[in-house]
Amino acid sequence: MPRRERRAQLMSSALEVFVAQGYHAAAMDDIADRAGVSKPVLYQHFPGKLDLYLALLDQSCDMIIAGCREALESTTENKQRVAATMDAFFEYVAGDTGAFRLVFESDLTNEPAVREHVDRVTTECAAMIAHVIHDDTGLPDDASRLLAVSLVGMAQVSARFWLSDPGAISKSDAAALVAGLAWRGIRGYPLEH
Repeated sequence: MPRRERRAQLMSSALEVFVAQGYHAAAMDDIADRAGVSKPVLYQHFPGKLDLYLALLDQSCDMIIAGCREALESTTENKQRVAATMDAFFEYVAGDTGAFRLVFESDLTNEPAVREHVDRVTTECAAMIAHVIHDDTGLPDDASRLLAVSLVGMAQVSARFWLSDPGAISKSDAAALVAGLAWRGIRGYPLEH
């Protein structure tokens, strides 16, 4: 198998193991078995369990950041931007791989490298949103950033809560409810132009 394909296979298997067992309970033996390879093959691609976890975390963080970017760029209408961004978070959390658990529910957040990766989601998504808020309202950078972090936090926490207890609310209805709340708040800041 070509190196790139093997690496993707190993990462897919590792994701399943980490999501099911958490970082601490997962063993490289389990990951190798799931991938159908020997441990030496696994170690040829990843020197250790933390390296493998960080590679998965990078991939997962990139997915949610890209989803946020696409949502913000999908329209110039701010109400629709808010809805699209909330949809992006709910879509990511509802993904069938469970990759969101690596980002939002890691049992390794005390590890500085993991914390740095996890914080990157909030930092980068908030930076994109803050840019829009600043451009539209003229609020100072610090105020725009605080509002943006608040919106990202609302999206993350509500999406995770919905997934843990969806009840009778569909994903699209849940995202729309949260988007409506966010829009009612953020639209109160007047447009600069």
